[in-house]
Amino acid sequence: MSNVLLVGTHWGDEGKGKVVDVLSENAGGCVRFQGGHNAGHTLVINNVKTILHLIPSGILRDDVKSIIGNGVVISLEALEHEIKELMDNNISIENKLFISQSCHVILPTHVALDIAHEQSLGKSSIGTTGRGIGPTYEDKVARRGIRLIDFFNTDILRKKLEKSMKYHNFLLKEYYKSDTISVDSVLDKLTPIFDRIKKYVCDVVPLILDLNKDSNIIFEGAQGTMLDIDHGTYPYVTSSNTTLPGLITGTGIGVDKVDYSLGITKAYTTRVGHGPFPTELHDQLGLDIAKWGGEVGATTGRARRCGWLDLKILRQSVELNRIDGIALTKLDVLDNLEKIKICVDYGDIDYESFEVSDMEYLEIDGWMSSTVGITDYDKLPDNAKKYIKTIEEISKTRIVMISTGPSRDQIITLEDIFA
Repeated sequence: MSNVLLVGTHWGDEGKGKVVDVLSENAGGCVRFQGGHNAGHTLVINNVKTILHLIPSGILRDDVKSIIGNGVVISLEALEHEIKELMDNNISIENKLFISQSCHVILPTHVALDIAHEQSLGKSSIGTTGRGIGPTYEDKVARRGIRLIDFFNTDILRKKLEKSMKYHNFLLKEYYKSDTISVDSVLDKLTPIFDRIKKYVCDVVPLILDLNKDSNIIFEGAQGTMLDIDHGTYPYVTSSNTTLPGLITGTGIGVDKVDYSLGITKAYTTRVGHGPFPTELHDQLGLDIAKWGGEVGATTGRARRCGWLDLKILRQSVELNRIDGIALTKLDVLDNLEKIKICVDYGDIDYESFEVSDMEYLEIDGWMSSTVGITDYDKLPDNAKKYIKTIEEISKTRIVMISTGPSRDQIITLEDIFA
């Protein structure tokens, strides 16, 4: 059986949710290994849109176990809301959802600190979602974090909350001049939610290892490679490892268990929030691509910045994530273009001005015809095939899947990655 990593090759929003959903038809497990509810995966099945933030995309399959690994930080409120939405849409959860007892929990003080810190930065802000993700990871590293396992013993939980929140409230009051939050209010708010979801909480590592004996497993990251805390466009990054190393620390399995790495690459490049974006289009074309591609964040509703495909970043992602194949998404968004550019290289990024020197582009002819819903590679326009081959040649990586629309069945599969 195979374990497959799915990883975004740029700044996230590459379409991982759909690819996970397609591949999960032949998998027994789907594991999320990092991030929080600052990520959003949008799936369209039978014209019904489902947006997931914490729960792995495999939950839409009846015979797939969806597992949240220890590397994920949990908002109990967001998790319960997501579970309720799925159940309201007649999507079964029972015996399908499993959450690591080692997941760290986002507290109301984490959210307050996140918002206060971003506001204090003014024009220098990072552009976070303000959902407490960063401060929760800070507490994890500082060894004062609260984990799901702590909620099983209210005496231990109160002691740990008092220690952590004393620090949080000091910062809120003395540094940010904001209101403090009481331990009792947090207990009153979160413990009833935990009581309702605790049946899903367990030690997931034995489950993953046992599942892999007779099932394929998909490991699903959030965000993308260039938002990795260590390897991304720091400091304009998220607070966790979004890449292959994050899979190992965020689940507890060994690197030898990863059989295949699938890079999810959009046919153009997008970015949400602040930070450098070398190939960004600041003109009407950039706005048009955003409109055609529906480039609005599934979690935040923020508009995504759009630009040409960046192959320098793709090559870096291939190396870092040991990528074996690429799933190319949103090819159809480029259907209307007479000319399409591909960025192949550039100089160093100036992190003060975000300016980049020595930009190098290839320009190819567009195909000017619809690729929406095509499921046979041979039926693609010749110039679309040329575009795909150019990406393969420069990245030195084969494209094994091509998405031609948002629905589950609008995809071209060129290789069985579980084989």
